[in-house]
Amino acid sequence: MIVADVNLVAYLLLGGPESALAERILDRDPVWAVPLFWRSEFRNILAAHLRQRGLALADAWRAHELAERLLSGNEFSVGGERVLHLVSVSECSAYDCEYVALAQGLQAPLVTWDRAVVRQFPKVAVSPKGFCKP
Repeated sequence: MIVADVNLVAYLLLGGPESALAERILDRDPVWAVPLFWRSEFRNILAAHLRQRGLALADAWRAHELAERLLSGNEFSVGGERVLHLVSVSECSAYDCEYVALAQGLQAPLVTWDRAVVRQFPKVAVSPKGFCKP
């Protein structure tokens, strides 16, 4: 199991320059966990694709449904006290710290493109390329 940054989910389902890497990560570990708020973040990404990249509404909804299936059963609530502690010892946003807290709680790696998260939480966060190294 990994904790998947919402951008990892987006690259997997919406394509882009990192989609092949996202597919390799899925092949390596098909169980992806996320904090509950991932849905709002993913919808925001879909909104940007709808408005700026011409993604069709039907395709956005299809990606949304695929994401829900991929993450079904692996959506977790994260304790606010833990998140705020992580915020207090880092420069990361509360959103980022939710992913970190979940990864710590599950004792699973957080796979993220966010360099600041990887730098500030190297024991739990790893870049996608780092995760795929043999």
